[in-house]
Amino acid sequence: MEKAEGKRQKAEGRKRPWLDHYDYWVPAHTNYPRRSLYEILRRTAAESPDLPATTFLGADLTFGEIKDRADRLATALARHGIVKGDRVGIMLPNCPPYVIAVFAVLRLGATVVNINPAYTAPEVAFILRDSGVRMVLTLDALAPALTALQPGTALETIVITSLAEYSPATTPPAATAGAIRLADLIAEAVIDLPRVPIDADQDVAVLQYTGGTTGVPKAAMLTHRNIFANTIQTELWHARSIERGHDRFLLVIPYFHIYGLTVGLMRGVWQGARQILIPKYDVEVVLAALRDYRPTYFPAVPTIFVSLLNHPRVREFNLDRVCTYNSGSAPLPVEVLEKFERIINVTLNEGYGLSEASPVTHSTAHLARRKPGSIGLPMPDTDLKIVDLESGTRELPLGEEGELCVAGPQVMKGYWNRPDETAIALRTDEDGVVWLHTGDVARIDEDGYTYIVQRKKDMMIVDGFNVYPSEVEAALYKHPAVMEAAAIGVPHGYHGEVIKAVVVLKPNQSATPDELRAHCAGHLAEFKRPRTIEIRASLPKSTVGKVLYTTLRAEAAAQNV
Repeated sequence: MEKAEGKRQKAEGRKRPWLDHYDYWVPAHTNYPRRSLYEILRRTAAESPDLPATTFLGADLTFGEIKDRADRLATALARHGIVKGDRVGIMLPNCPPYVIAVFAVLRLGATVVNINPAYTAPEVAFILRDSGVRMVLTLDALAPALTALQPGTALETIVITSLAEYSPATTPPAATAGAIRLADLIAEAVIDLPRVPIDADQDVAVLQYTGGTTGVPKAAMLTHRNIFANTIQTELWHARSIERGHDRFLLVIPYFHIYGLTVGLMRGVWQGARQILIPKYDVEVVLAALRDYRPTYFPAVPTIFVSLLNHPRVREFNLDRVCTYNSGSAPLPVEVLEKFERIINVTLNEGYGLSEASPVTHSTAHLARRKPGSIGLPMPDTDLKIVDLESGTRELPLGEEGELCVAGPQVMKGYWNRPDETAIALRTDEDGVVWLHTGDVARIDEDGYTYIVQRKKDMMIVDGFNVYPSEVEAALYKHPAVMEAAAIGVPHGYHGEVIKAVVVLKPNQSATPDELRAHCAGHLAEFKRPRTIEIRASLPKSTVGKVLYTTLRAEAAAQNV
């Protein structure tokens, strides 16, 4: 690993102009921990045991309390046969039991398998079979569905909790046939933890399944070092504003998504921040939390910022008192960014990442030069290159569009049980550097700022010309009645593909498809204009707010548009 890193640093001829544009406190290079992720909790609990770690439904837990419960749970899991290398599923929304469970599993050297609690039975069944989990921690209401899926899987034990259990009411869930209560495991355990050696470079901490929006889901194998490094990278990026015991993170982005796990849970615990947890997005609840808790950091996705901006009383909640807003997980339209900053009068930063990179690779500088429309600059020790779309082997000069490739300590070990997919995503160059081919079309300007053009698979080809959904969507966002927009290509016998747009209008606004097409005529070349426009009440999205383009394409195919 060190040899490859050394080659990367010494590689001749590679330009890294972004290093000249870092904020003054951000280093170009540092060393990263090679310890278990459990160390994140252990050290913070040792230094600040009485600081509040979580606020959930009006009740607080301190770091000392979180660690005590995590150690008790780890002891109980060990007595139930969980050992290093076992996979343990966590199927919970944002709540204190998730925090406790993740550190208990990591303490034993077992692997966390994140499972979205909103998944359908077939989606959960796939993950159970593919990952081979032996145990799942989930909500009591979800236990019967899991029990029904046990046959044909390695799942042996279901552990249940409830949201009320960690509210001021502290009401444990009722007993469920075939399940064990989390409260009982913690209460009955006397801490007696085994010694478990961790190879941070090789031992897998988390199996993070990609969203499955492009086919069969794949699990990125993220090691302890991958996630620990990304935690440190994001900490260094924000270091000017860090003060232990002062920071408050408002987290509605889910822990079961790698965005929430790394920049929310892990970074929050590492910095000793209070994490204000919201298990499900509700615009009224989020606005009230922004007003009442005055978080220093609010990471979210573009659809949440759109929702906040379209609330009729958004100006009444003093959102300008939040120090840092960050948008990630999906492209942020410039129109949304500009409107947010105009109304809220606070900078809206944009980041970029992917599950395979733990996830953060880029972010907007805090005080250094900013270029709206770009995803900012790469994290410390993160290298970039653009390669041609045809072969994926020829590196392109600055300014040209091609596939974005990244390298760094946060890049995954590979895909779980998918050597074929791993070989496509991870490729080693002649200097021994492992490059992650992101599948995103991008360009890097002369200052090192990266601009995402579009996902390769979402690109449309009309009459031989490349058209990116973001171009069409940007034009639609300029219409005053448009709240959300998504563009897809649909097959056409003559043109190859034509453009279809799906639009959601703002409340109390109106526009017809003909009016929107006329609007696009003033902003797009003819071949880029939507042939059809469909107005809907909502767009299909993943649980973290990503527009599901594959769903839209499948619907269009079924309609034979």
